[in-house]
Amino acid sequence: MSDAAKLVELRRNGILESVHRGHVVVCDAGGVIAEWGNPAQVIFPRSAYKMLQALPLVESGAADAAGLGPNHLALSCASHQGAHMHTDLARDWLAGLGLGEADLRCGPQVPNDFEARALLKEKPESPCQFHNNCSGKHSGFLTFNKHLGGGAEYIELDHPVQKAVKAAFEEMIEANSAGWGIDGCSAPNFTCEVGQLARAMAKMAAPESLGGVRASAAKRLVEAMMAHPLLVAGTTRACSAFMEAANGKAAIKTGAEGVFVGILPERGIGIALKIEDGNTRASEAVMAALLVRLGVVDAADPRVSQYLHRPDINRRGIRAAEFNVADAVYAQGQLI
Repeated sequence: MSDAAKLVELRRNGILESVHRGHVVVCDAGGVIAEWGNPAQVIFPRSAYKMLQALPLVESGAADAAGLGPNHLALSCASHQGAHMHTDLARDWLAGLGLGEADLRCGPQVPNDFEARALLKEKPESPCQFHNNCSGKHSGFLTFNKHLGGGAEYIELDHPVQKAVKAAFEEMIEANSAGWGIDGCSAPNFTCEVGQLARAMAKMAAPESLGGVRASAAKRLVEAMMAHPLLVAGTTRACSAFMEAANGKAAIKTGAEGVFVGILPERGIGIALKIEDGNTRASEAVMAALLVRLGVVDAADPRVSQYLHRPDINRRGIRAAEFNVADAVYAQGQLI
Protein backbone atom coordinates (compact mmCIF):
# COMPACT_ATOMS: atom_id res chain seq x y z
CA MET A 1 0.00 0.00 0.00
CA SER A 2 1.20 3.50 -0.76
CA ASP A 3 1.19 6.86 1.00
CA ALA A 4 -0.35 5.52 4.19
CA ALA A 5 -0.69 8.01 7.05
CA LYS A 6 0.24 7.42 10.67
CA LEU A 7 -3.11 6.84 12.39
CA VAL A 8 -2.44 5.12 15.72
CA GLU A 9 0.53 4.95 18.10
CA LEU A 10 1.51 2.72 21.01
CA ARG A 11 3.83 4.37 23.53
CA ARG A 12 5.51 2.62 26.44
CA ASN A 13 6.83 4.96 29.12
CA GLY A 14 6.40 7.76 26.60
CA ILE A 15 8.58 6.04 24.01
CA LEU A 16 7.07 5.18 20.63
CA GLU A 17 6.91 1.40 20.27
CA SER A 18 4.42 0.68 17.46
CA VAL A 19 2.65 2.56 14.69
CA HIS A 20 -0.40 1.61 12.66
CA ARG A 21 -0.73 3.38 9.32
CA GLY A 22 -3.63 3.52 6.94
CA HIS A 23 -6.10 5.43 4.82
CA VAL A 24 -9.22 7.37 5.82
CA VAL A 25 -11.81 9.31 3.82
CA VAL A 26 -14.75 11.29 5.24
CA CYS A 27 -17.13 12.78 2.72
CA ASP A 28 -20.64 13.96 1.96
CA ALA A 29 -22.54 14.62 -1.25
CA GLY A 30 -20.47 17.75 -1.84
CA GLY A 31 -17.13 15.95 -1.72
CA VAL A 32 -14.31 15.15 0.69
CA ILE A 33 -14.51 16.66 4.18
CA ALA A 34 -11.30 15.13 5.52
CA GLU A 35 -8.78 12.51 4.45
CA TRP A 36 -5.57 10.91 5.61
CA GLY A 37 -3.40 8.61 3.55
CA ASN A 38 -4.30 7.69 -0.02
CA PRO A 39 -8.01 7.86 -0.98
CA ALA A 40 -7.23 5.96 -4.20
CA GLN A 41 -5.84 2.96 -2.32
CA VAL A 42 -7.55 -0.20 -3.60
CA ILE A 43 -8.84 -2.46 -0.83
CA PHE A 44 -11.11 -5.39 -0.18
CA PRO A 45 -14.00 -3.91 1.85
CA ARG A 46 -14.62 -7.32 3.39
CA SER A 47 -17.67 -7.36 5.71
CA ALA A 48 -17.78 -3.58 5.98
CA TYR A 49 -19.94 -3.32 2.85
CA LYS A 50 -22.64 -5.83 3.75
CA MET A 51 -25.32 -3.14 3.54
CA LEU A 52 -24.38 -2.73 -0.13
CA GLN A 53 -24.53 -6.48 -0.66
CA ALA A 54 -28.03 -6.42 0.85
CA LEU A 55 -29.38 -3.78 -1.52
CA PRO A 56 -30.65 -6.30 -4.14
CA LEU A 57 -32.45 -8.26 -1.39
CA VAL A 58 -34.62 -5.21 -0.65
CA GLU A 59 -34.76 -3.63 -4.12
CA SER A 60 -35.97 -6.83 -5.78
CA GLY A 61 -38.99 -7.13 -3.49
CA ALA A 62 -37.61 -10.40 -2.09
CA ALA A 63 -37.42 -9.02 1.46
CA ASP A 64 -41.05 -7.92 1.44
CA ALA A 65 -42.23 -11.11 -0.26
CA ALA A 66 -40.58 -13.11 2.54
CA GLY A 67 -42.07 -10.86 5.24
CA LEU A 68 -38.69 -9.69 6.51
CA GLY A 69 -38.69 -7.07 9.24
CA PRO A 70 -36.03 -4.56 10.31
CA ASN A 71 -34.47 -7.22 12.55
CA HIS A 72 -33.89 -9.49 9.55
CA LEU A 73 -32.44 -6.62 7.52
CA ALA A 74 -30.09 -5.74 10.38
CA LEU A 75 -28.93 -9.36 10.52
CA SER A 76 -28.37 -9.35 6.75
CA CYS A 77 -25.80 -6.59 7.35
CA ALA A 78 -24.23 -8.30 10.37
CA SER A 79 -20.93 -9.84 11.35
CA HIS A 80 -22.41 -11.34 14.48
CA GLN A 81 -21.03 -13.18 17.49
CA GLY A 82 -23.08 -16.33 17.05
CA ALA A 83 -25.18 -15.61 20.14
CA HIS A 84 -28.66 -17.13 20.43
CA MET A 85 -30.28 -13.87 19.36
CA HIS A 86 -28.36 -14.21 16.07
CA THR A 87 -28.56 -17.93 15.40
CA ASP A 88 -32.20 -18.29 16.46
CA LEU A 89 -33.25 -15.45 14.17
CA ALA A 90 -31.32 -16.86 11.20
CA ARG A 91 -32.67 -20.37 11.81
CA ASP A 92 -36.28 -19.18 12.06
CA TRP A 93 -35.81 -16.93 9.04
CA LEU A 94 -34.73 -19.78 6.78
CA ALA A 95 -37.29 -22.19 8.22
CA GLY A 96 -39.99 -19.75 7.17
CA LEU A 97 -38.70 -20.09 3.60
CA GLY A 98 -38.62 -23.88 3.75
CA LEU A 99 -34.82 -23.78 3.94
CA GLY A 100 -32.31 -24.86 6.55
CA GLU A 101 -28.69 -25.01 7.61
CA ALA A 102 -27.72 -27.31 4.73
CA ASP A 103 -28.73 -24.60 2.23
CA LEU A 104 -26.14 -22.17 3.60
CA ARG A 105 -22.71 -21.94 1.97
CA CYS A 106 -20.88 -19.85 4.59
CA GLY A 107 -19.33 -22.78 6.50
CA PRO A 108 -19.41 -23.59 10.23
CA GLN A 109 -17.68 -21.34 12.76
CA VAL A 110 -17.04 -21.55 16.48
CA PRO A 111 -19.17 -18.72 17.93
CA ASN A 112 -17.42 -15.76 19.52
CA ASP A 113 -20.25 -15.42 22.02
CA PHE A 114 -19.09 -16.90 25.34
CA GLU A 115 -22.42 -18.42 26.36
CA ALA A 116 -23.04 -20.00 22.97
CA ARG A 117 -19.52 -21.42 22.87
CA ALA A 118 -19.80 -22.80 26.40
CA LEU A 119 -23.14 -24.43 25.60
CA LEU A 120 -21.67 -26.20 22.58
CA LYS A 121 -18.88 -27.62 24.75
CA GLU A 122 -21.33 -28.65 27.45
CA LYS A 123 -23.61 -30.65 25.14
CA PRO A 124 -21.12 -31.47 23.39
CA GLU A 125 -22.10 -30.27 19.95
CA SER A 126 -20.23 -29.00 16.91
CA PRO A 127 -20.72 -25.44 15.68
CA CYS A 128 -22.82 -25.13 12.55
CA GLN A 129 -23.26 -22.62 9.76
CA PHE A 130 -25.82 -20.61 11.71
CA HIS A 131 -22.95 -19.76 14.08
CA ASN A 132 -20.98 -18.29 11.19
CA ASN A 133 -20.74 -14.53 11.67
CA CYS A 134 -22.03 -14.08 8.09
CA SER A 135 -25.09 -16.36 8.37
CA GLY A 136 -27.38 -13.32 8.26
CA LYS A 137 -25.87 -12.09 5.01
CA HIS A 138 -26.16 -15.59 3.56
CA SER A 139 -29.76 -15.85 4.73
CA GLY A 140 -30.35 -12.68 2.74
CA PHE A 141 -28.63 -14.22 -0.29
CA LEU A 142 -30.84 -17.32 0.02
CA THR A 143 -33.98 -15.19 0.31
CA PHE A 144 -33.04 -13.25 -2.81
CA ASN A 145 -32.08 -16.47 -4.57
CA LYS A 146 -35.44 -18.09 -3.85
CA HIS A 147 -37.15 -14.98 -5.22
CA LEU A 148 -35.06 -15.29 -8.40
CA GLY A 149 -35.43 -19.06 -8.68
CA GLY A 150 -31.66 -19.47 -8.95
CA GLY A 151 -29.49 -22.53 -8.41
CA ALA A 152 -28.24 -23.73 -5.05
CA GLU A 153 -24.66 -22.42 -5.40
CA TYR A 154 -25.55 -18.79 -4.80
CA ILE A 155 -21.98 -17.80 -3.86
CA GLU A 156 -20.54 -18.51 -7.30
CA LEU A 157 -19.27 -15.44 -9.14
CA ASP A 158 -21.50 -16.02 -12.17
CA HIS A 159 -24.64 -16.77 -10.12
CA PRO A 160 -27.52 -14.27 -10.58
CA VAL A 161 -27.32 -13.34 -6.88
CA GLN A 162 -23.65 -12.33 -7.06
CA LYS A 163 -24.11 -10.63 -10.43
CA ALA A 164 -26.81 -8.45 -8.87
CA VAL A 165 -24.62 -7.75 -5.83
CA LYS A 166 -21.71 -6.72 -8.02
CA ALA A 167 -23.91 -4.50 -10.18
CA ALA A 168 -25.35 -2.71 -7.14
CA PHE A 169 -21.88 -2.30 -5.62
CA GLU A 170 -20.39 -0.85 -8.79
CA GLU A 171 -23.31 1.55 -9.17
CA MET A 172 -22.82 2.75 -5.61
CA ILE A 173 -19.06 3.30 -6.02
CA GLU A 174 -19.58 4.70 -9.54
CA ALA A 175 -16.80 2.54 -10.95
CA ASN A 176 -16.03 -0.93 -12.18
CA SER A 177 -14.47 -3.06 -9.49
CA ALA A 178 -10.80 -3.70 -10.24
CA GLY A 179 -10.90 -7.27 -8.96
CA TRP A 180 -12.37 -9.76 -6.55
CA GLY A 181 -11.39 -12.40 -4.02
CA ILE A 182 -13.04 -15.08 -1.92
CA ASP A 183 -14.17 -13.80 1.48
CA GLY A 184 -14.00 -15.72 4.74
CA CYS A 185 -17.61 -16.83 4.25
CA SER A 186 -16.83 -18.02 0.68
CA ALA A 187 -18.81 -15.27 -1.08
CA PRO A 188 -17.06 -13.01 -3.61
CA ASN A 189 -15.62 -9.78 -2.23
CA PHE A 190 -15.18 -7.00 -4.79
CA THR A 191 -12.41 -4.43 -4.54
CA CYS A 192 -12.72 -0.66 -4.57
CA GLU A 193 -10.82 2.47 -3.57
CA VAL A 194 -11.14 3.77 -0.01
CA GLY A 195 -12.57 7.04 -1.34
CA GLN A 196 -15.11 5.20 -3.49
CA LEU A 197 -16.28 3.23 -0.45
CA ALA A 198 -16.65 6.45 1.55
CA ARG A 199 -18.75 8.01 -1.21
CA ALA A 200 -20.97 4.94 -1.32
CA MET A 201 -21.51 5.29 2.44
CA ALA A 202 -22.37 8.98 1.96
CA LYS A 203 -25.05 7.89 -0.52
CA MET A 204 -26.41 5.46 2.07
CA ALA A 205 -26.47 8.36 4.55
CA ALA A 206 -28.36 10.66 2.16
CA PRO A 207 -30.15 8.25 -0.19
CA GLU A 208 -32.53 10.80 -1.69
CA SER A 209 -30.12 11.31 -4.59
CA LEU A 210 -30.37 7.62 -5.45
CA GLY A 211 -34.04 7.95 -6.27
CA GLY A 212 -36.93 5.50 -6.20
CA VAL A 213 -36.47 1.91 -5.15
CA ARG A 214 -32.77 2.20 -4.28
CA ALA A 215 -33.32 5.23 -2.04
CA SER A 216 -35.99 3.34 -0.12
CA ALA A 217 -33.84 0.21 0.15
CA ALA A 218 -30.82 2.16 1.42
CA LYS A 219 -32.91 4.01 3.99
CA ARG A 220 -34.49 0.79 5.28
CA LEU A 221 -31.14 -0.97 5.67
CA VAL A 222 -29.49 1.93 7.50
CA GLU A 223 -32.49 2.39 9.80
CA ALA A 224 -32.56 -1.34 10.52
CA MET A 225 -28.90 -1.31 11.55
CA MET A 226 -29.40 1.67 13.86
CA ALA A 227 -32.55 0.15 15.37
CA HIS A 228 -30.88 -3.21 16.09
CA PRO A 229 -27.21 -2.54 16.88
CA LEU A 230 -26.77 -5.78 18.84
CA LEU A 231 -27.94 -7.85 15.89
CA VAL A 232 -25.29 -6.20 13.69
CA ALA A 233 -22.45 -7.41 15.91
CA GLY A 234 -23.00 -8.23 19.60
CA THR A 235 -22.56 -7.28 23.21
CA THR A 236 -18.76 -7.06 23.18
CA ARG A 237 -18.25 -5.62 19.71
CA ALA A 238 -17.24 -2.10 18.72
CA CYS A 239 -19.87 -1.78 15.96
CA SER A 240 -22.70 -2.30 18.41
CA ALA A 241 -21.11 -0.15 21.12
CA PHE A 242 -20.63 2.78 18.76
CA MET A 243 -24.17 2.56 17.40
CA GLU A 244 -25.65 2.39 20.87
CA ALA A 245 -23.58 5.41 21.90
CA ALA A 246 -24.65 7.30 18.76
CA ASN A 247 -28.32 6.67 19.62
CA GLY A 248 -29.71 6.65 16.10
CA LYS A 249 -27.17 9.06 14.58
CA ALA A 250 -24.88 6.51 12.94
CA ALA A 251 -24.77 3.05 11.37
CA ILE A 252 -21.33 1.52 11.83
CA LYS A 253 -19.84 -1.63 10.32
CA THR A 254 -16.46 -3.28 10.57
CA GLY A 255 -14.73 -5.65 8.20
CA ALA A 256 -11.78 -7.99 8.52
CA GLU A 257 -8.22 -6.76 8.04
CA GLY A 258 -8.75 -3.33 9.57
CA VAL A 259 -11.64 -1.98 7.50
CA PHE A 260 -14.42 0.17 8.96
CA VAL A 261 -17.26 2.24 7.52
CA GLY A 262 -19.65 4.76 9.02
CA ILE A 263 -22.99 6.14 7.81
CA LEU A 264 -24.23 9.36 9.46
CA PRO A 265 -27.75 10.15 8.16
CA GLU A 266 -28.26 13.44 10.00
CA ARG A 267 -25.20 14.95 8.34
CA GLY A 268 -25.24 12.93 5.11
CA ILE A 269 -21.70 11.79 5.83
CA GLY A 270 -19.92 8.59 4.83
CA ILE A 271 -16.68 7.28 6.35
CA ALA A 272 -14.32 4.57 5.12
CA LEU A 273 -11.00 3.55 6.60
CA LYS A 274 -8.41 0.83 6.15
CA ILE A 275 -5.54 0.06 8.52
CA GLU A 276 -2.55 -0.96 6.44
CA ASP A 277 -1.50 -3.90 8.61
CA GLY A 278 -5.07 -5.11 9.15
CA ASN A 279 -5.05 -4.42 12.90
CA THR A 280 -8.55 -4.41 14.42
CA ARG A 281 -7.80 -2.45 17.59
CA ALA A 282 -6.36 0.31 15.42
CA SER A 283 -9.41 0.47 13.13
CA GLU A 284 -11.71 0.58 16.16
CA ALA A 285 -9.69 3.42 17.70
CA VAL A 286 -9.72 5.50 14.52
CA MET A 287 -13.46 5.02 14.03
CA ALA A 288 -14.07 6.07 17.64
CA ALA A 289 -11.97 9.21 17.10
CA LEU A 290 -13.82 10.13 13.91
CA LEU A 291 -17.23 9.67 15.50
CA VAL A 292 -16.19 11.99 18.34
CA ARG A 293 -14.86 14.58 15.89
CA LEU A 294 -18.05 14.39 13.84
CA GLY A 295 -20.12 15.04 16.95
CA VAL A 296 -22.21 11.87 17.02
CA VAL A 297 -20.70 10.32 20.19
CA ASP A 298 -19.17 11.61 23.41
CA ALA A 299 -15.50 10.84 24.06
CA ALA A 300 -16.30 10.33 27.75
CA ASP A 301 -18.93 7.67 27.02
CA PRO A 302 -17.39 4.36 28.22
CA ARG A 303 -18.78 2.63 25.13
CA VAL A 304 -16.48 4.91 23.13
CA SER A 305 -13.57 5.64 25.47
CA GLN A 306 -12.72 1.94 25.83
CA TYR A 307 -11.72 1.98 22.14
CA LEU A 308 -10.50 5.57 21.82
CA HIS A 309 -7.86 5.63 24.57
CA ARG A 310 -7.09 2.01 25.28
CA PRO A 311 -4.49 1.45 28.01
CA ASP A 312 -2.28 -1.63 27.68
CA ILE A 313 -2.71 -3.42 31.03
CA ASN A 314 -0.21 -6.17 31.80
CA ARG A 315 -0.87 -9.45 33.63
CA ARG A 316 -0.39 -7.84 37.05
CA GLY A 317 -2.91 -5.14 36.29
CA ILE A 318 -0.27 -2.47 35.74
CA ARG A 319 -0.85 0.21 33.10
CA ALA A 320 2.17 -0.56 30.93
CA ALA A 321 1.54 1.38 27.72
CA GLU A 322 -0.81 3.81 25.99
CA PHE A 323 -2.58 3.14 22.70
CA ASN A 324 -3.85 6.37 21.13
CA VAL A 325 -5.03 7.77 17.82
CA ALA A 326 -2.49 10.14 16.28
CA ASP A 327 -3.33 13.74 17.14
CA ALA A 328 -3.39 14.71 13.48
CA VAL A 329 -6.44 12.46 13.18
CA TYR A 330 -8.08 12.89 16.58
CA ALA A 331 -7.19 16.59 17.08
CA GLN A 332 -8.31 16.31 20.70
CA GLY A 333 -11.87 15.79 19.55
CA GLN A 334 -12.10 19.09 17.66
CA LEU A 335 -15.14 18.90 15.42
CA ILE A 336 -14.67 18.32 11.72
